[in-house]
Amino acid sequence: MKRDLYTPDHEAFRSSFRTFLTHRALPFTEEWETVGVVGRDFITEAGRQGYLGFEVPEEFGGLGIRDFRYNTVMAEELVDTGAAGDTFTMHNDILTPYLLEQTDDEQKKRWLPGFTNGEAVWALAMTEPGAGSDLAAIRTTARVDGDELVLDGSKIFITNGSSCDFVIVLARSDLAGGGDRETSLIVVEQGTHGFERGKPLHKIGRRAQDTAELFFGECRVPRSNVIGIPGRGFASAMKNLPRERLSMAVLAAASAEKALALALDHTRERQAFGGSLAALQSVRMTLAEMHTEIRVARSYVDRCVVALDAGELTPDEAAGAKYWTTDLQCSVIDRCLQLFGGYGYMEEYPIAKMWRDARVQRIYGGANEVMKEIVGRALVDR
Repeated sequence: MKRDLYTPDHEAFRSSFRTFLTHRALPFTEEWETVGVVGRDFITEAGRQGYLGFEVPEEFGGLGIRDFRYNTVMAEELVDTGAAGDTFTMHNDILTPYLLEQTDDEQKKRWLPGFTNGEAVWALAMTEPGAGSDLAAIRTTARVDGDELVLDGSKIFITNGSSCDFVIVLARSDLAGGGDRETSLIVVEQGTHGFERGKPLHKIGRRAQDTAELFFGECRVPRSNVIGIPGRGFASAMKNLPRERLSMAVLAAASAEKALALALDHTRERQAFGGSLAALQSVRMTLAEMHTEIRVARSYVDRCVVALDAGELTPDEAAGAKYWTTDLQCSVIDRCLQLFGGYGYMEEYPIAKMWRDARVQRIYGGANEVMKEIVGRALVDR
């Protein structure tokens, strides 16, 4: 079934981005996985080439392009080439709305140029040791003290955590006078007294992307670093989550497609029982099942991309896309690895890396069980 999501402009962008990844990312992927962090020179070069924050208006260094199909193209090329790291997903899909929609003019002038040119690495800190998918349970606080806020608490599993120059922190505050149930979004800069970044955590997969714990102890931040409406931080985060979850769905669908392509090539070439693996009926049925499942998922995800750009994507639609495609991603990759036999368990084979990198997709961005709860509540409350 032919896709009709993209225009020639999107395909031209795909070609240039793939060339960039081929020359600037792929030669260093093994090194980044070893050290646990993507190189800063790569991030800076990506900014120079216009691949970071391209939705930002030109006056702040961006391209003023607000079309999520470009984000989708990037995700597909990252998966297809096997480039390591979550730099573009984190920067463009997740952080951009906060800095573009929640900041005032002064903050935009202060932060957006470095965000778009790749000189500043940003992070988003919500998850805590005792509050994962349940953001309402966060305990990090921001106490008002004159013109400053005093942050105390910690965050965990933060992407870009060990390398970030700036981090947007969700904390309990009383900025709007509504008591400790209120939350606000506060930008903290590296080097601020009382702010410490932990070392990269050792994960099962996604090893090139640094993930760390952050600590705030009597960390003093100017009140001018609050973004969005004071006391409405949780609501702002909820507003941006559908886009974040769709981003994960896009990656999941692309990963499933890539895994199937690898399995097809392998089963056509691999000889067993007097012929190719693909000649076995059981193998063909497995391939057919995965192909059909992926096509169905792809159609829904593409429709969600169109809905997001139109401002019509609902939280439950995004939650459904996230849980369905990430479950499918893990299922497809596992079945494809099985078709590789023992070779699939070897690190030198791309399917092995895809298998270990996929598992977290069902956990972060809201565990899939929570996604089902969101969909279920929407059905019942209609």
